[in-house]
Amino acid sequence: MAAKTAPGPPQAECQPRTALLEHQHRRLGTLLSAVHGRNRFYTSKLDDAGTRLDTLHLPDDLQTLPLTTKHELTADQDASPPWGTAHTEPLDRYTRYSQTSSTTGRPLRWLDTNESWQWSLDCWKAVYRAAHVGAADRIFFPFGFGPFFGFWTAFDAGSQIGALCVPGGGMSSQTRLGLLDTVRPTVVCCTPTYALRLVEVASASGGIDLANSTVRVVIVAGEPGGNIPATRAQIEQGWGARVIDHHGLTEVGAVSFECWEVPGTLHLNECEFICEVIDPTSGMPVPDGETGELVITNLGRTASPVIRYRTRDIVTLRREPCGCGRTLAHTEGGILSRADEMVCVRGVNVYPTAIEAVVRRFPNVVEYRSTVSTRDALHALTLEIELGPGAPDDANVATQVAQALREAMALTVPVRVVAPETLPRFDMKARRFVVQSDDEPSRTQEKAKPVV
Repeated sequence: MAAKTAPGPPQAECQPRTALLEHQHRRLGTLLSAVHGRNRFYTSKLDDAGTRLDTLHLPDDLQTLPLTTKHELTADQDASPPWGTAHTEPLDRYTRYSQTSSTTGRPLRWLDTNESWQWSLDCWKAVYRAAHVGAADRIFFPFGFGPFFGFWTAFDAGSQIGALCVPGGGMSSQTRLGLLDTVRPTVVCCTPTYALRLVEVASASGGIDLANSTVRVVIVAGEPGGNIPATRAQIEQGWGARVIDHHGLTEVGAVSFECWEVPGTLHLNECEFICEVIDPTSGMPVPDGETGELVITNLGRTASPVIRYRTRDIVTLRREPCGCGRTLAHTEGGILSRADEMVCVRGVNVYPTAIEAVVRRFPNVVEYRSTVSTRDALHALTLEIELGPGAPDDANVATQVAQALREAMALTVPVRVVAPETLPRFDMKARRFVVQSDDEPSRTQEKAKPVV
């Protein structure tokens, strides 16, 4: 897992915060001027909020700008199908189509011009730079293409930095492992879930030792597993490689990256984004060091921007300089959860990340699914686990997991061992947190996509 010799961070990521703030708000002023009068969605929002660009003083007046929600954007697309009105350029200038994963609703459709797409690629290059990935690397992408913004931007950005980029869509896990052995990549980009799935398949196949492969870096995104210590440790042990975490959204872009020098430190790319943290309920700003919802303004995606966008990602922000030399803000513990994923079970607030943090401590558990069922307005949580070959007594493992959950969450959770290959596998975002009522089948289970 040794890093290659690599230059230090660019000066822009290490500049004094006063200079960084001046840079941000100068670009925000340029963005607002470009958007107002041309982007119908944001022109209406700014005018309704009484924003006057000629008297706007940044950064003091930043919080007077209206917040943007995903619900507003989807409603806009419903009212003006299929693209909505959140576009700054004429529609015939847009060349790229993406859509969200629809984990929590119907997909949000997103368009980019060549210029806004290039800006998105430049944001991904910051991820590669921090991971010490460059032209000499071979990057393997073991998942399907589809209209997935993260894949295409990562792939195109990898090509632009001079790396050999190898797509792995439309293949079984076994076939992907064979391709990995053939092309001998040094970098793999995938979800934390699928990184572990490939370890599981390699182990079951026999003769495939991922820990001694050519892969030295696994860049993960799409789920919070990369910042969960137990999940991270399993991936690094299984691959014999360094895990680098990253996160972004289709409507925002590649907003964060982990630095090599301080494992687990997820920097926010404040050179290209303004990042705020607010109270999810009141919408008021919270001080650094306190937990709240991440709000993002992307500064260079002028053709399809989001301004003060509520990501629903829950974070704790720190702004002191990092040991890597960067002065960019960073999140303590990565993305802690999503505001819309919390469920109250018998008076205890339960997040999917809290369950994973416990379950991944048990290397014999190769897959799991937690189900929250509703009866008479009360929630009950149960857990199914699937064990790998050679695991100890099933009942003993289930008891140990249940005890660990009780100690970590102050909640008694029934744990049941299911037969091998019973639970779904995923190569994109995993859907292991199922919420269902007695009279309504789980939407998560209906959408589960098995991966072989």
